[in-house]
Amino acid sequence: MIVKLVSKSFLKIAILLCVAILPFGSMAQEVKWLSWDEAAKLAETEKNPKKIFIDVYTDWCGWCKKMDKDTFQNEEVAEYMSKNYYMVKLDGEGKEPIVFKGKTFKFVPSGRNGYHEFAAALMQGKMSYPTTIFLDEKMNMLSPVPGYQKPEPFLKIAKYFGDNIHKEKDWNTYDSESK
Repeated sequence: MIVKLVSKSFLKIAILLCVAILPFGSMAQEVKWLSWDEAAKLAETEKNPKKIFIDVYTDWCGWCKKMDKDTFQNEEVAEYMSKNYYMVKLDGEGKEPIVFKGKTFKFVPSGRNGYHEFAAALMQGKMSYPTTIFLDEKMNMLSPVPGYQKPEPFLKIAKYFGDNIHKEKDWNTYDSESK
């Protein structure tokens, strides 16, 4: 009887500890990714549209997966990006056609995998993964940013465009002032 009571008490304490610790162990933030069509529709129909952020990736890209895990799930990054951007995941080798500004972009078979014309256009022909793309509220190019970015430098870039600092200062001035 005493063993039964002790084991029930132990079980209750263990459950309470797990519940108390759970929020601290799960600091990763879930990002709501949109398709290109969803983001474009929001940008065109919202009264006060956000800028568009596009993560161009491939399934085989290890640095893309690392950036997903380390950067985009970072709590501060995820919160800022969700507030200031429509966030789009774009497979650089995706097969579905995409319409942008009246032009249809398609998949182009090439080499082992091929590439999507829209990804190539956004990356200005420099096909490296990951590449992150920043567009303004009217879907005009602000800048492609190639390569893996850790959370802190990424957030600095995102704020440069998201807070419209790019309209007042060039990148080098902003970068040197914020060190």
